[in-house]
Amino acid sequence: VSEAEGQVQKLPFPKSIFFIIGYELCRGFHSYGLRTILVLYLSRQLDYDDDTTTVIFHVYSMIGYFLCVFGAIISDSWLGKFKTIFYLSFIYVAGSALVTLGAVPPLNLPATTFTMVGLGLMSLGSGLVKPSISAFGGDQFKLPEQVKQMTTFFSMYYFVVNAGSLISITATPILRDDVHCFGEKDCYSLAFGLPASFVVISIVVFALGRPLYKNKPPAGNMVVLVSKTIGNAIATKWREKKTNPREHWLDYADKKYDRQLIEDVKVLMRVLVLYLPLPIFWALFDQQGSRWTIQATRMDGDMGSWNIKPDQMQLINPFLILAFIPLYELAFYPLLAFIGIRRPLQKLTLGGIFAGIAFIVSGLVELSLEDTYPILPTAGNAQLRVYNGENCNYAITSNLTDLNFDIAS
Repeated sequence: VSEAEGQVQKLPFPKSIFFIIGYELCRGFHSYGLRTILVLYLSRQLDYDDDTTTVIFHVYSMIGYFLCVFGAIISDSWLGKFKTIFYLSFIYVAGSALVTLGAVPPLNLPATTFTMVGLGLMSLGSGLVKPSISAFGGDQFKLPEQVKQMTTFFSMYYFVVNAGSLISITATPILRDDVHCFGEKDCYSLAFGLPASFVVISIVVFALGRPLYKNKPPAGNMVVLVSKTIGNAIATKWREKKTNPREHWLDYADKKYDRQLIEDVKVLMRVLVLYLPLPIFWALFDQQGSRWTIQATRMDGDMGSWNIKPDQMQLINPFLILAFIPLYELAFYPLLAFIGIRRPLQKLTLGGIFAGIAFIVSGLVELSLEDTYPILPTAGNAQLRVYNGENCNYAITSNLTDLNFDIAS
């Protein structure tokens, strides 16, 4: 232990880390900025209804998350982490450029087509690159000598992700709403274009660090290996379950795969059970960017000296994360321990309960808002609204029954 501690002191913090952090800060600024205003752009500029807008937003997010698995396989099995991040980032750049160009009115481009293709490319690029970024940062450290330094890196990484999110969610709606361009009230071309420039900057920053990076060659992907182990165990059990019974179904893979790997997969299967509720939480959490933003457009946003824009309501999450980071160890965890909540699973459960309460509150807010919505005519009926802007009364008469009325000034 003393020898390892001495080695820790001799090994400096890798300078390459700062290029990776810079890359993620710039990339995250665009990613969160686009997600912040995307729903309003789809509904107000492309004239999609609320339901279609919500579907497009979540399909865009879902594809990006789903492709992370394949991005990890490509990185670990073929390209390596550096090439995966560098080359596939250009797919993301192409997508962001298409969305930006489609939002520039003077170009008269097919905005809907450009937006849909652009979102598809960004989902592809983001999903394939995302799993390699933090893992590539971890590769820059020598273990076990630099365990503490690597822990510091992941704390920095988490901080930068949320700092970039906070800045972007605050600034992008201001660019959209407070800047007027091309004769339109909202300047989506600037709100998309400025963050898109940060994507280009992110690639430049990442490339500048290449001489400093430690590049580990592809050595095979653990997801693929685990999948093969499970597949072999299932196939072998199907053939031998009567002639060669085993204590655990994964033990049927021991003819082809290492015993330690099989035991690790058993542990993994037990741990995965704990993750089953997480998709429910994140399905609710991601509603901030879609339904909650749509709901916010129906409120005035007046908070005294500050008028919060509908798409800025998402900034509460990164703000609270950054504000609470120093308070977790000092206040929150001791308080939770005092009331008997110590294990991670208990904390996850408590977080899920708070998420459920948040949606109950959101539902109550929606019930209150429904009283302010206009009453739309039913099928076969129509409404006529007349507004009198003059300083005198008008009388409107009609030969139709019950259509004679006065309009006050």
